[in-house]
Formats: sequence, C-alpha cells, structure tokens
Amino acid sequence: MATAKTPAVEWIAAGLRALASGGPDAVRVERLAAELGVTKGGFYWHFADRRDFLDKLLDAWETTVVEEVIGHIETHGGAARERLSGLFHVAVLLADVDGGLRAEPAIRDWARRDPAVAERLRRIDGRRMDFMRSLFLQFCPEPLDAEARCLQAYSLLIGSYFLRPDHGDLAHTQVLERSFEHLLR
Repeated sequence: MATAKTPAVEWIAAGLRALASGGPDAVRVERLAAELGVTKGGFYWHFADRRDFLDKLLDAWETTVVEEVIGHIETHGGAARERLSGLFHVAVLLADVDGGLRAEPAIRDWARRDPAVAERLRRIDGRRMDFMRSLFLQFCPEPLDAEARCLQAYSLLIGSYFLRPDHGDLAHTQVLERSFEHLLR
C-alpha cells in the first residue's frame, strides 16, 4: 500500500509557523516532521535541503504578503484612497495569519544576520512602497508629499508588528485605523 506524500504546501505552512514563533533556527526538518506527524524523508521529496526549503518558504511568504495582497487590492479597484484603505485593512487581517504577516518580525530579524534575506527584504519593501507610492501620487500633487505619506504608512504598518502600546480604552486596531486615515486626507 502506497503512503500519501505530505504536500509541499503543508511543509511550507509548518515552516512559516515555526519561523513566526522561533525565527529561522526553529525551522528544522525533524521538528516540522514531528508537527506534521510524518517522517522527515517526505521533506526531501519536495526540497533538496534545508536551504532550498528556506528559499521556498520565503518565496511563499513573499507571494502571500506582496503579490496576492496587491492583486486583491487591484482586483477590487476603486479610487486611490479606497485602495489604500483596503490595503491597510488586508494588512491588519494578515497580521495574525501564520503564512501572512505574523512571520514578518522574524524575517526582519533574520535579515539582520543573513545578507541574502536582507536583499530579498529590500526588494519586498521596494515593491510594497512602489505600490503605495503609485496610489498616493494619484491624490498628492507633490511627489515629496506622496513619498512622505508612503513612508509614514509603511512605517505604521511595519512598526505595528513591533509596538503594542497601551491605548487605554481604545483598541490597538482602532488607533492604527485612525492613524492611517490621517494619511489619506
């Protein structure tokens, strides 16, 4: 009787969970196999080695948090302000998704120690900023104003993964939404 192989997507999902909770050092074949309830031999059916797996893990994460997000926003259309607002809401929703933005702080920390990851992250940041910049330029007549708003919006989104201040009776997402609304005026 043949044994069903664990799909690569399941290995990637487990890898993203491990990455989000413990950084790249937590992404170990044995640990992932134990989580999936399989032997580690199936891992090598899909991936040449751990480095190949980490590259594919980053590819999958990039697809989710960049290309799929931008595609979703563009598909729904609307004016530039509406699309930026939609982008913000999608980013907030993805913040707690294992394959989404939950892994971002760990990836940013990893990039501090791995030049290849740092280069990839620079490219991802550039792609995200290019998209937001193109939208801000549609209603900000001055390029400097558009660039400043783009930087503030991106800093707000990325910073929100690292900062969790006490807002009294206000919810953190409520404060983030209001902050983002100020940039859309």
